[in-house]
Amino acid sequence: MTDSRLNTLRDWLKALDPSWQLDLDTLAPASADASFRRYFRIQSQKHNYGTLIVMDAPPQHEPLDAFIQVDLLLSSAGLNAPKILEQNVAQGFLLLNDLGTKTYLAELTSETADHLYKDATHALVQMQLASKPNVLPNYDEALLQRELDLFPEWYLRKHLHIELNDLQQTQLRKAFELIIENNLAQAKVYVHRDYHSRNLMVTEKDNPGVIDFQDAVYGPITYDASSLWRDAYIAWPEERVIDWIIKFWEEGRKVGLPMPNDFGQFYRDFEWMGLQRHLKVLGIFARLFHRDGKDGYLKDIPLVLEYAIATANRYIELKPLARILESTRQSKES
Repeated sequence: MTDSRLNTLRDWLKALDPSWQLDLDTLAPASADASFRRYFRIQSQKHNYGTLIVMDAPPQHEPLDAFIQVDLLLSSAGLNAPKILEQNVAQGFLLLNDLGTKTYLAELTSETADHLYKDATHALVQMQLASKPNVLPNYDEALLQRELDLFPEWYLRKHLHIELNDLQQTQLRKAFELIIENNLAQAKVYVHRDYHSRNLMVTEKDNPGVIDFQDAVYGPITYDASSLWRDAYIAWPEERVIDWIIKFWEEGRKVGLPMPNDFGQFYRDFEWMGLQRHLKVLGIFARLFHRDGKDGYLKDIPLVLEYAIATANRYIELKPLARILESTRQSKES
């Protein structure tokens, strides 16, 4: 840990209010994510804190404005988001309270899942209830399209070296149009955009702790549910997933969220939104490897591909997409 930003970070920590009683010798990596951000953990002798989290977000790559805005939105909605204790927006540093080391991914088992997902459902409903238009960026047609385009660009061409023929390109374009049409027809709420098992922390109070929300937008009501229950990192039997989605739908309707009266329609929206996300994620995981040199996500591609194939096969209008997806699986195996 000798890079120049780390030295700047240490200087900033030294200059903070002495009452934090930070022990700079304990500064150690806490985690990194799929961006330029890094996180460190540091000991504090200040009453009730123990350890704190330091975020390093290079301003030219990861400006802090969105993180700070969404953090305040989530906190005011009653969610357990990190508290911002100190900030240096110009240099890209934040001092946050520590939500611990237990991710949902590490703690989820067949026995714990109902309880943990119940808490995650309640937090999601709270966030959606706080939604207002014109606060967060719109999850509009252009953004949905840009995300879908990552699939042919990075997953098909760059990762698998597959060039679609004219018919397949037409079929893919038509499938994208249908998916986007469904996504845009859904009611709009605040969307975390990565509400899944790696970004939910198991906490003793106010479970779950919610992190990695800086890309939040205003968009389809099923998006975060599809992140949560069609998770790229952990899979569940379909009957359990449907049960959890029903509970989410029931709780949302009970408190007045704009959900369809018919669960069948809600579940279809959930599936089509999940498909948009999975196609995007296939592109992102490939890009993380080929552009950013991060190979840790390659092992998660098969599950995401299976989700996408299964969903596309369930809808007659998406059968051509299913065939394209199945051909990529065969290409990967051969």
